[in-house]
Amino acid sequence: MLSRRSFLRASVVGALHQAAGLGPLAGAALVRQPAPTRANVIWLFGDQHRGQALGANGDPNVHTPNMDNLASLGVNFTRATSGFPLCCPFRGSLLTGRYPHHCVPGHEYPLPEEQKTIAHVFNEAGYHTAYFGKWHLDGFHEKDGRAAMHIVPPHRRGGFQTWVGYENNNSQWDCWVHGGEGKDAFHYRLPGYETDALTDLFIEYIKERGRLARSGKGQPFFAVLSVQPPHDPYVAPAEYMRRYNGGQLVLRPNVPCVASVQQTARRDLAGYYAMIENWDANIGRILRALDEAGLLFNTHIMIFSDHGDMHGSHGMYRKTNPFEESIRIPMIIAGERMRYDGRLTGDTPVLISAVDIAPTTLGLCGLPVPDWMEGQDFSGYRLHGRPRPRPDSVYLQCVVPTGHPHSINKPYRGIVTDDGWKYVCFENVSWLMFNLNEDPYELVNLAHNNRYRAERRKLIERLKQWVHETGDRFAVPDD
Repeated sequence: MLSRRSFLRASVVGALHQAAGLGPLAGAALVRQPAPTRANVIWLFGDQHRGQALGANGDPNVHTPNMDNLASLGVNFTRATSGFPLCCPFRGSLLTGRYPHHCVPGHEYPLPEEQKTIAHVFNEAGYHTAYFGKWHLDGFHEKDGRAAMHIVPPHRRGGFQTWVGYENNNSQWDCWVHGGEGKDAFHYRLPGYETDALTDLFIEYIKERGRLARSGKGQPFFAVLSVQPPHDPYVAPAEYMRRYNGGQLVLRPNVPCVASVQQTARRDLAGYYAMIENWDANIGRILRALDEAGLLFNTHIMIFSDHGDMHGSHGMYRKTNPFEESIRIPMIIAGERMRYDGRLTGDTPVLISAVDIAPTTLGLCGLPVPDWMEGQDFSGYRLHGRPRPRPDSVYLQCVVPTGHPHSINKPYRGIVTDDGWKYVCFENVSWLMFNLNEDPYELVNLAHNNRYRAERRKLIERLKQWVHETGDRFAVPDD
């Protein structure tokens, strides 16, 4: 007879299998799973996937059963932020745990050659490390040609032992990957749709890890899958595109009633949601592969994005600005040894940002965080049920503007506080201030309303503290 603990474990894992299409599992088989000693960890992340665009986070349009189920079984950080809502700076912070002004300050800036990454830490701990997909950290400028044809030199691939990727690519049906070096170098066009084809490569890696583990030659691994979708252009395989009709979508309340804005938002969102549903289906494939390889019970699964997408909110599109649709990202930690012991699961409103992902990942595997990382380790929210005190705020930056249209093209700094305030300024000028508890869609800007002068001064002082503590340079206004 199964113990109550084993029964609960079987029930939870069975739910995960059903959502991923893995079929039922026998409870006795779950009981016999060996207790892992060194956990694996994988990162699965898309590009421009805003945190609101998950069924688990309340989006009425999108169908994401795999991510929703992982959010329920693991920990769903509902207030996760990009920090700097732009691809290259986020990726620099992601891999190094350092703020953009210390690492990758803007679009098409390279990761510094001397900068270590999380891969180096895992390598030194005896892990195998692998990276698949979009890189965008070699500093290649699109004005000089198509980035998909640019070869990232082996010494600039972040220390990953296996690296199959591309610098940048905005053509999901014409994606090229490269890797290896010398006589083993390769560069070829992926067959079919990018997310599907990259997932195929990632699954082959998982299968190989499983074969090595069964042969007794395995080692723990840290593996990354980075896909371009749901970044524009908003196209997906036809079977997903046909499921979304732009005219029937529910727009966010802060999309203005301007015909051209609403028309563009509906057209783009139909493809955007189709891309996300395709991504969710591929996550289901990865879960199935982990199970078949015998690795599901010893692998932490982290799902997130680099930044969001405005899709007409406040009349804007894409990213780079500090509004919620741009800065909020999915952040789910699930996987290894499903939650059956009464610890914390589901939604948590703790503030977490790009610089915290690498330290948290190391914490999940019981590895010390190097002193050159600047973020915090939030693995306790997943592992212990006794998380560290919540941070009082999170830092927002736009260090070097990009020139992208339809958004904000000026440097800014800001904070989001644990008690629900957001404040953002240009140099020496207050810009935005919202009470997110009362105004989650940011419709009422209080930055210049003297009724809130005392609160504004508190936020300004906390922002000045952030600038000082991170060694940043920015002229925050005094009032």
